[in-house]
Amino acid sequence: MTDQELQLLVEQMSLEYFGRRFLHKAYFNPRLKTTGGRYLLKSHNIELNRKSYELFGMEELRGIILHELCHYHLHIQGKGYKHRDKDFRNLMAKVGAPRYCSRIEESYRKHKTVHLYECATCHQQYIRKRRMDVRKYSCGICRGPLKKVSEFKKN
Repeated sequence: MTDQELQLLVEQMSLEYFGRRFLHKAYFNPRLKTTGGRYLLKSHNIELNRKSYELFGMEELRGIILHELCHYHLHIQGKGYKHRDKDFRNLMAKVGAPRYCSRIEESYRKHKTVHLYECATCHQQYIRKRRMDVRKYSCGICRGPLKKVSEFKKN
């Protein structure tokens, strides 16, 4: 599916489900990794994840579009467009938009290395998924200096 076809689909769904025109741009954003799509408040554009479409098909894409159009139309009208707002939840229920999209497993960063740090004073140990600069941090218990003890692979 091209960006032009996506634009037409979003415009058509907006008229069909909301009775209102979609006047901005909808396109695939290749940088989206962990979300199916997002509505941009400043530009009013909708970005969608092509991977969701490729992995889960047209029905998943249509659900994501409905969800983002709920944000779009409520924001344009000056109503509550956030997930926690009653207006948003009511509109989603009315048009049958899903609250969540299917999870794209491969996009989640898999931490393969675990880092072990220890306080030089009280020997409190800290396990971290990311490396940390021991010059910037100190022990949370005694404020002693930290040192890296080891790093090991996680299965």
